[in-house]
Amino acid sequence: MTIIFNKAIAITSPITVSAMSFSYSGTTVFRDVTLSIPPATVTAVVGSNGCGKSTLLALLAGIHAPDTGTVDVGATDIAFAVQRSAVTDSFPLTAAEAVMMGRWRRLGLLRRPRAADRAVVEHYLTGFGLSGLRDRTLGELSGGQRQRVLLAQAFAQQAPLVLLDEPTTGLDEESVIAVIGHLTRLAEAGATIIAATHDPAVIAAAHHCIDLDEHRRALG
Repeated sequence: MTIIFNKAIAITSPITVSAMSFSYSGTTVFRDVTLSIPPATVTAVVGSNGCGKSTLLALLAGIHAPDTGTVDVGATDIAFAVQRSAVTDSFPLTAAEAVMMGRWRRLGLLRRPRAADRAVVEHYLTGFGLSGLRDRTLGELSGGQRQRVLLAQAFAQQAPLVLLDEPTTGLDEESVIAVIGHLTRLAEAGATIIAATHDPAVIAAAHHCIDLDEHRRALG
């Protein structure tokens, strides 16, 4: 399957986190963390529950700002797919409409999809096995199907940086293999992929791995 990606917008320098500290609701999540993520790769962020994997993605996305230190991602066009449980299952959108939301940044104020936008949406509906479910609402889909919709929506953005929070949660083995194939091909096309994950298959397929537990132990 051909990946649709504009190499001209690719990140060309490493993503850097320098001496970064962050606290949430009075609890220290990160203290003096420094790390580097190479561009055009799949990077797996791993560690025990509560170690800050999702928080690191939110910092990279600009949703949170560090208390001290810097986070430099080299891009403002960022796709961020959250965990499925964070999405209202009864949200009144069809699968196709949800994936088209990934094009909104490129549609302009009138939100009128062009042929190119529809082609990208069809590309990922097909690639994630969702063509037959395109007219079903999110509430009518299984958990794994909704997860595939969220991934298709993120990839449809054609962003140079794609952040994924537990992307294979709830997916069967066939779907996991398909998702890993998408991640690998996107990185080969020039996108930078960062996935917080517990999935051994995703970790094994990644080019680079960041263990947040090791960062915490190093700081004592």
